Amino acid sequence: MTRRTTLTRAFAATLAIGLCLWAGRLLATAAAVDLLPGMPPVVDPANLYSEVAAGHLSPAVADALPRVYVPTVQSNEVYAIDPDTLKVIDRFPVGPEPQHIVPSWDLKTLWVNNNGRRGSEGSLTPIDPKTGKPGPAIPVEDPYNLYFTPDGRAAIVVAERLKQLDFRDPQEMALEQSLPTPQCSGVNHADFSIDGKYAIFTCEFSGGGLIKVDMVNRKVVGHLRLQRVGIAENLPAPDARAADAAFCGSEMPQDIRVSPDGKVFYVADMMADGVFLVDGDAFKQIGFIPTGIGAHGLYPSRDGTRLYVTNRGSHSPEGRRRGPGSVSVIDFATRAVVANWPIPGGGSPDMGNVSADGKMLWVSGRYDNVVYAIDTNSGAVTSIPVGVEPHGLTVWPQPGRYSLGHTGNMR
Repeated sequence: MTRRTTLTRAFAATLAIGLCLWAGRLLATAAAVDLLPGMPPVVDPANLYSEVAAGHLSPAVADALPRVYVPTVQSNEVYAIDPDTLKVIDRFPVGPEPQHIVPSWDLKTLWVNNNGRRGSEGSLTPIDPKTGKPGPAIPVEDPYNLYFTPDGRAAIVVAERLKQLDFRDPQEMALEQSLPTPQCSGVNHADFSIDGKYAIFTCEFSGGGLIKVDMVNRKVVGHLRLQRVGIAENLPAPDARAADAAFCGSEMPQDIRVSPDGKVFYVADMMADGVFLVDGDAFKQIGFIPTGIGAHGLYPSRDGTRLYVTNRGSHSPEGRRRGPGSVSVIDFATRAVVANWPIPGGGSPDMGNVSADGKMLWVSGRYDNVVYAIDTNSGAVTSIPVGVEPHGLTVWPQPGRYSLGHTGNMR
């Protein structure tokens, strides 16, 4: 046996042992996550966003047209933007007051949430991502927002006005169960624990707060009021000024996203001008990160290392044109703001998502009747005119195995 053969065999044996140890550790870690029955496995418990990285497109979206779909609340239309040319290429009418466009759990349908001016006007309009065209609307009462249980067995219509969560069939949208949320005025946005066994919903009105919902038994198991007094004290604002008395008022939590390791929920608060940190399992507040005026939307980067925060530039639910809107970038590892990108000339960045390749953040300029395409490397902004009051736009297709709802909360 030659020396070269001996070294080759030794290297091969060492490599095989190393791969076995690595695989064993990965399987052991994955097995440690006790999941909601029927939920897809967590591939990397250290980064639950591992499967939404650039390039991880599901076969279910192989034939989807590349589009940015924009609901316009006052125009009652959906605008479609070509993400390559940055031009509006289509528009079509939907129901009254479309709020968000939500990918279905199975990635086959995009649902337009037509909130309606009155409860009887509410509906969900399906869009076929392969054609970009809408189908017949399904009457649904008060569909302000829409989520899906992690096992894909139910849609959750967030009925903000009715203060309830309506569990529905995920395809036909027939009502299965209503869960009252009387302590949660303005029930709004949500995200789910790493194991899928609970969700935390934000309560936008009447002083704010959060509710924790048991997804196994479908019941509210906790209510948490967020507090800025003491936490905001002595914290620097993004422009290096000390946080002042404006930090001490009623809260107005908006979007919510869980950290890559599933341990902490980040909660944007429009009155607090920043992001609260909440331990989901213990359901207690553990910190606060100042970002900018009117913190609103939250979007993880494609590699799961950063969180983009849209600061709408106003504390008012009615908003303002050309306010001091901006986007802040939070590093998940350090929980520090590492960049702030102002909207040139002022603006009102609201809801959206990240492009499939991670190079562009798309968000609506809600009170400026535009959509912002923001370079995630430089923060450079391109504005695209659309209809009146664009809101929860979605970028499609997006990487991921399934959608938990909203504008593309993918896993």
